[in-house]
Amino acid sequence: METARAGTFLITGGCGYFGHRLACSLHKKGAKIILFDTVPPIQEVPADIVFVQGDIRQYAHVEKAVTGVDCVLHLASYGMSGREQLNRHLIEAVNVEGTQNVLKACVELGVSRLVYTSTFNVVFGGQVIKNGDESLPYLPLHLHPDHYSRTKSLAEMAVLKANDTALKDGSGVLRTCALRPAGIYGPGEQRHLPRIVGYIEKGIFRFVYGDPSSLVEFVHVDNLVSAHELAAEALTSEKQHRSAGQAYFISDGQPVNNFEFFRPLVEGLGYPFPKLRLPLSVIYFFAFLTEMIHHLIGPFYNFQPLLTRTEVYKTGVTHYFSMAKAKVELGYEPQEHNLDEVVQWFRSKGHGKTSRSSSLSRFLRDFLFVSAFVAVALSFLPLVGS
Repeated sequence: METARAGTFLITGGCGYFGHRLACSLHKKGAKIILFDTVPPIQEVPADIVFVQGDIRQYAHVEKAVTGVDCVLHLASYGMSGREQLNRHLIEAVNVEGTQNVLKACVELGVSRLVYTSTFNVVFGGQVIKNGDESLPYLPLHLHPDHYSRTKSLAEMAVLKANDTALKDGSGVLRTCALRPAGIYGPGEQRHLPRIVGYIEKGIFRFVYGDPSSLVEFVHVDNLVSAHELAAEALTSEKQHRSAGQAYFISDGQPVNNFEFFRPLVEGLGYPFPKLRLPLSVIYFFAFLTEMIHHLIGPFYNFQPLLTRTEVYKTGVTHYFSMAKAKVELGYEPQEHNLDEVVQWFRSKGHGKTSRSSSLSRFLRDFLFVSAFVAVALSFLPLVGS
């Protein structure tokens, strides 16, 4: 196993939260690491980890980074959440054209292994999925309500189609696989958790929505690191290239209600957990209106939507998947984690409430907030019907 992880690994998007954790883990196992990103790492990395600054949309930049590499771990993407989801041009350029650049460079420069970081969303578009597996077909492209999911699906298709492509130097073929992770969490995560904590601290997190029995999944950063290492190893001849051409769902393997998952974070920071539950349809409609408003004024004021339609169904509609294929073919065994370390991390950064407001004042504040929310939503109904 250690031998398979030795060599030189290029991590695209390697200066992000997950890329940093993956790089440090591989480095400890003796691998040489190159981080390719648009900005330098903000977290400390070992001195012998190489950083190559570049734009994945520029083939010359990708070509420079890929030179001399044994395996590419392709993490780079754009448009996963918030207002980023509404920037169609940049999403397509990074996720589709960027992936094509990576595939071309691998073939041209003799890289024999590529692991692509995909997403649950390539098969999920708001429909209920219980214990789904990799035999599920891709969601038809026109049914994706967001550009990120659609382009990640296109990119995954291209990556898996490129499996067994002959390398230009005659050294063999390119072997590829794709991992489809759930929502990532862990101490220091910089995309989703700070946004959630921000909503909590600003008093916006006043209600939950959807069926309380709805179940989704998450994956701890260390479990996702393990999955990537195992997938890269399973592309080697020592492992009979068993992951070549394959896709795998990756999570902690513990379906849970989205809001109950975050309860320890809310309460751990000293805030009351909301008791009010609203219908999913109301929140979806509100997200739709928000997206329409962003479309109109986004060019002048690129505000952060409270929620997008994709975020609503990802958090409120049941969808979880079997880990059986990843366990059998990769040897993936997710370890148990919780949000305790996340709460501690946020508290170490000065977050957390030291005193709680009275029950009456909370009730009045929540009542006023929900009343205003419903009033705004209802005011748009005549516009929608016209």
